[in-house]
Amino acid sequence: MPVQDDFGQQTRQGMSTKSKAGLVLVGFLIIAFALLFTEHRAHVLGLLIWLPLLACPLMHVFMHGGHGHHGSHDQQNSQRGTS
Repeated sequence: MPVQDDFGQQTRQGMSTKSKAGLVLVGFLIIAFALLFTEHRAHVLGLLIWLPLLACPLMHVFMHGGHGHHGSHDQQNSQRGTS
Protein backbone atom coordinates (compact mmCIF):
# COMPACT_ATOMS: atom_id res chain seq x y z
CA MET A 1 0.00 0.00 0.00
CA PRO A 2 1.52 3.37 -0.99
CA VAL A 3 2.18 5.93 1.75
CA GLN A 4 2.96 9.64 1.28
CA ASP A 5 6.15 10.95 2.83
CA ASP A 6 6.89 14.54 3.99
CA PHE A 7 7.53 15.77 0.43
CA GLY A 8 4.26 14.46 -1.01
CA GLN A 9 5.88 11.58 -2.85
CA GLN A 10 4.40 8.14 -2.65
CA THR A 11 6.60 5.36 -1.29
CA ARG A 12 5.91 1.67 -0.81
CA GLN A 13 6.17 0.03 2.55
CA GLY A 14 7.98 -3.28 2.89
CA MET A 15 11.11 -4.76 1.41
CA SER A 16 12.32 -3.85 -2.05
CA THR A 17 13.25 -6.48 -4.59
CA LYS A 18 16.94 -5.61 -4.16
CA SER A 19 16.89 -6.32 -0.45
CA LYS A 20 14.97 -9.57 -1.02
CA ALA A 21 17.54 -10.68 -3.57
CA GLY A 22 20.32 -9.76 -1.15
CA LEU A 23 18.79 -11.88 1.60
CA VAL A 24 18.44 -14.81 -0.79
CA LEU A 25 22.07 -14.40 -1.87
CA VAL A 26 23.32 -14.29 1.73
CA GLY A 27 21.27 -17.38 2.59
CA PHE A 28 22.59 -19.23 -0.45
CA LEU A 29 26.20 -18.33 0.40
CA ILE A 30 25.79 -19.51 4.01
CA ILE A 31 24.35 -22.84 2.88
CA ALA A 32 27.04 -23.27 0.21
CA PHE A 33 29.82 -22.52 2.72
CA ALA A 34 28.37 -24.95 5.26
CA LEU A 35 28.12 -27.76 2.70
CA LEU A 36 31.60 -27.12 1.32
CA PHE A 37 33.11 -27.03 4.79
CA THR A 38 31.47 -30.25 5.93
CA GLU A 39 32.45 -32.10 2.75
CA HIS A 40 36.04 -30.82 2.64
CA ARG A 41 36.81 -30.45 6.35
CA ALA A 42 39.84 -32.77 6.19
CA HIS A 43 41.39 -30.73 3.40
CA VAL A 44 40.74 -27.40 5.09
CA LEU A 45 42.04 -28.51 8.48
CA GLY A 46 45.06 -30.14 6.83
CA LEU A 47 46.03 -26.80 5.31
CA LEU A 48 45.84 -24.95 8.63
CA ILE A 49 49.23 -26.34 9.65
CA TRP A 50 50.86 -24.39 6.82
CA LEU A 51 49.46 -21.01 7.92
CA PRO A 52 52.37 -20.11 10.27
CA LEU A 53 54.84 -20.88 7.49
CA LEU A 54 52.87 -18.72 5.06
CA ALA A 55 52.61 -15.93 7.65
CA CYS A 56 56.40 -15.41 7.72
CA PRO A 57 56.85 -14.12 4.16
CA LEU A 58 53.57 -12.22 4.30
CA MET A 59 54.60 -10.43 7.48
CA HIS A 60 57.99 -9.67 5.92
CA VAL A 61 56.41 -8.08 2.86
CA PHE A 62 53.62 -6.16 4.55
CA MET A 63 55.17 -5.22 7.90
CA HIS A 64 58.83 -4.82 7.05
CA GLY A 65 58.19 -2.73 3.96
CA GLY A 66 60.31 -4.74 1.54
CA HIS A 67 64.03 -4.42 0.93
CA GLY A 68 66.03 -1.22 0.66
CA HIS A 69 64.50 0.55 3.65
CA HIS A 70 66.74 -0.84 6.36
CA GLY A 71 68.56 2.37 7.33
CA SER A 72 66.95 5.24 9.16
CA HIS A 73 66.62 8.70 7.65
CA ASP A 74 69.16 10.17 10.11
CA GLN A 75 71.88 7.75 8.99
CA GLN A 76 71.22 8.48 5.33
CA ASN A 77 71.31 12.25 5.86
CA SER A 78 74.60 12.08 7.81
CA GLN A 79 76.22 9.96 5.09
CA ARG A 80 75.19 12.44 2.39
CA GLY A 81 76.58 15.39 4.29
CA THR A 82 80.07 13.89 4.75
CA SER A 83 80.60 12.75 1.17
